[in-house]
Amino acid sequence: MTTMTDSSVREFKMPDVGEGLTEAEILKWYVQPGDTVTDGQVVCEVETAKAAVELPIPYDGVVRELHFPEGTTVDVGTSIIAVAVGDGAAAVAEPVQEAVAETVAEEPKPEGRQPVLVGYGVSTSATRRRPRKGAEAPAAAQAPSAAIQAELNGHGPAAPAPAAPAAPVTGDRPLAKPPVRKLAKDLGVDLATVVPSGPDGIITREDVHAAVSATTPAAEPEAAPAAVAPAPSPTAAPTSYDGTRETRVPVKGVRKATAAAMVGSAFTAPHVTEFVTVDVTRTMKLVEELKQDKEYAGLRVNPLLLIAKALLVAIRRNPDINASWDEAAQEIVVKHYVNLGIAAATPRGLIVPNIKDAHAQTLPQLAGSLGELVSTAREGKTSPAAMQGGTVTITNVGVFGVDTGTPILNPGESAILAVGAIKLQPWVHKGKVKPRQVTTLALSFDHRLVDGELGSKVLADVAAVLEQPKRLISWA
Repeated sequence: MTTMTDSSVREFKMPDVGEGLTEAEILKWYVQPGDTVTDGQVVCEVETAKAAVELPIPYDGVVRELHFPEGTTVDVGTSIIAVAVGDGAAAVAEPVQEAVAETVAEEPKPEGRQPVLVGYGVSTSATRRRPRKGAEAPAAAQAPSAAIQAELNGHGPAAPAPAAPAAPVTGDRPLAKPPVRKLAKDLGVDLATVVPSGPDGIITREDVHAAVSATTPAAEPEAAPAAVAPAPSPTAAPTSYDGTRETRVPVKGVRKATAAAMVGSAFTAPHVTEFVTVDVTRTMKLVEELKQDKEYAGLRVNPLLLIAKALLVAIRRNPDINASWDEAAQEIVVKHYVNLGIAAATPRGLIVPNIKDAHAQTLPQLAGSLGELVSTAREGKTSPAAMQGGTVTITNVGVFGVDTGTPILNPGESAILAVGAIKLQPWVHKGKVKPRQVTTLALSFDHRLVDGELGSKVLADVAAVLEQPKRLISWA
C-alpha cells in the first residue's frame, strides 16, 4: 500500500459562508473518493441558516475521503473533505480501490458476476463473500414487504405474516451501507429488525424509514378507548401514503433562522398595521403597456414592479420611514439609501433577499433586479450577502389568492408592505359603480420610531401612486 505524507493531502474545512455563521448542513456531495477535482470546482452544496451555498475546492487533486455524509450539520472550521495533491494524487487510487473492495466483500453479489469499480475497471479482489443464510432468504425477505404493501392498499393477506421474516441470524451483521447505518442509529432503529428491499438483501434508506413508520401505528390502539369520537371509517384515507399519521421535520437551516428572527421581531418591535383598499386599474393598464415597450424586452414586468416603485417614491417623500432602531445606543438610524427586500417562499423556507440601492435604479433597472432576485431565489442560489442589510420589505401574499395580512417586520427594519390579491370588484368610479381592479395594501411598522402619522402618509402615498401611476413622474 502506497503511503502519503501529510503535505500531499489537503484538508478542506467548512468555511464561514455568511456573516458570523457557526455551522452548515451538507446537502449534497458532487464528488466521491477517487474523483479528480480542479481549483474552483464545486464539490458540495451546503445550507446555512441563511441560504443554500455551493462550495468550490481551492486546489487541484484527487478526492481521498469525504469526512461527513449528506445531511450532516458541520461546525465552521471542521474539515469536510480530504484531497490528495501533487505527488499524492497518483497514490490515492490504491486506498480508494481497497476501500471499495472491502465494501464489495461485505455486500454479497450474485454468483458468476464480477463487480466493476467505476474508474478502476473490474475488481480482482479475492476476498471471500459472507455466506448467505440460504437460497430461500430472498423470497422470505420479499414476502413481508408485499404483505405490508397489500395492507396499506386495504387488501391485507388472509394468512398472518411470519413472526420475524428475513431477520439476520444471530451474529450475522445486517447488510447496509455506512450512511444507512448512521440513519438507523439516529432514528433508533435496530437494523436486525429491518426488512431489506435492496439488491442481494441490502437495507436501504427507504427500508429504515419504513421500519420507523411501521412502529408508529402499533401504539395507537392503546389510546383508542379514551377517544370520545367514533373510530374513523376503514375507508378513510390516511394522512400520508405510508399510513403514518404524523411526520416530524427537524427545524434547521433557513427555517430555523426564520423562526428565531420572527419571534425576536414580534416580541421586540411594537408592531402596528394599517390597511387601505385601492383601485389599481390604471396601474394594471400601465403594466400591459410596458410589456409591449421595446425598452422592457426580456425583462420581468408585472404589478410588483410598479408596487415596488410606488413604495420607493413614498419613501423618498417620507424618508424617516427608512430607518432602524439601535437598542444599544438608544438611537434611531435613518438610512439615506433603500435596500428593498422582497419576501420569497422557497422549498427551504422563507427568505428575504434585497435589491441594493434600489432607490437609485430606473424602472427598467428595477425590473431587471427583480427578475434576477426572483430567479435566483427559486433556484435556491441566493447568497447570504443578498439577504443582509435590508431596510424595508415587500411581501406579495396576493400570489396565493390572499386578500391581505398583518406582516411581521424583518429584523432590523422599520416597515414591511403586504400586497393582497388584485381582483375585479364593483367599485364607485366617477359616480358610478363599475368593475375595477382592486387590491388591499397592509403596512406594518415599528411604532418605536414610526408614529401613526408617518406610517399613514407612507401607505397613502403608495396607494395614490398605484391609483394614478402618472404620479411616478410628478412626484419623482
